[in-house]
Amino acid sequence: MSDYTVHPTAIVDEGAQIGAGSRIWHWVHISGKARIGAACSFGQNVFVGDDVVIGNNCKVQNNVSIYDAVTLEDDVFCGPSMVFTNVYNPRSAVSRKHEYRRTVVKRGATLGANSTIVCGVTVGEYAFIGAGAVVNRDVKPYALMVGVPARQVGWMSQHGERLELPLTGTAEARCPQTGNLYKLDNGACTCQAQ
Repeated sequence: MSDYTVHPTAIVDEGAQIGAGSRIWHWVHISGKARIGAACSFGQNVFVGDDVVIGNNCKVQNNVSIYDAVTLEDDVFCGPSMVFTNVYNPRSAVSRKHEYRRTVVKRGATLGANSTIVCGVTVGEYAFIGAGAVVNRDVKPYALMVGVPARQVGWMSQHGERLELPLTGTAEARCPQTGNLYKLDNGACTCQAQ
């Protein structure tokens, strides 16, 4: 008996590693070599490929496919119908499975509904990708990204609140919910207190 929940309509291939307390809902398919941490949630119609690593407490909303060469660290949120790619220049007539580019989504990041993460990028810790944005380059920790292609328009706290910080320079701000202090220095944002 497993220590995670699988809906009767879901398919979990033999060999998949799934942590305790994870929940796999309607019409999900988890491939046999996938590695998934504890306390994760997979909404309706999610696919997880073989060469995928997912940390603890990740939430993957409906209609998301996590293809080979994608890593999600702990506490990542994937909004409904957001998209990962693994080949940069696909053609139906050209096999490029040996050219997959690795994508890493760092701890605590949010990938908004209908956003697209082009393969080969790293999304920094606690970054926030707005709904519908297309990310085609690395994203700084705590950055708020919107648009097509995605551009940085601000900074977000670990709690998911917008910080009153400029994009560059040196400044400080507190999360309006937690009071934690964030410092901006040389284009890098860090959390000073937790």
